[in-house]
Amino acid sequence: MRVEIHGDAYELDTDRVAEAEAEIRRQLAAYAAGEREAFDLTVDYPGGHLGDVMRAMAAIPYGETRTYGDLAAELDSGAVAVGQACGANPLPIVVPCHRVVGVDDSGGFSAAGGVDAKRRLLAFERGETLDRFE
Repeated sequence: MRVEIHGDAYELDTDRVAEAEAEIRRQLAAYAAGEREAFDLTVDYPGGHLGDVMRAMAAIPYGETRTYGDLAAELDSGAVAVGQACGANPLPIVVPCHRVVGVDDSGGFSAAGGVDAKRRLLAFERGETLDRFE
């Protein structure tokens, strides 16, 4: 499923969510309007490292960030492996990979719009102006 949030497009693998597309879209629209900070969706996390990283990303509160190293330490993994799992996240926004950053920079972002889209999402969640990074 393709969705647009603040002018950036995201592809979501809705096969990994139990709820219907209409409910996913409803919750994403509420997020984009600033009316929702967390999703009430049943996610089917994959097994292995990707699933572990996705669960850790899902636990990062709205408007906050964690570094790749933070998640790596939590999961007894490496920062590069965490970054690769973030890039493979099939449910961006719903599982907030944009909240995982580098120690000294934003890190990467595999969704269309790249790092600029990640910065816009983080700015939005912090209540900053969206055009700051445009």
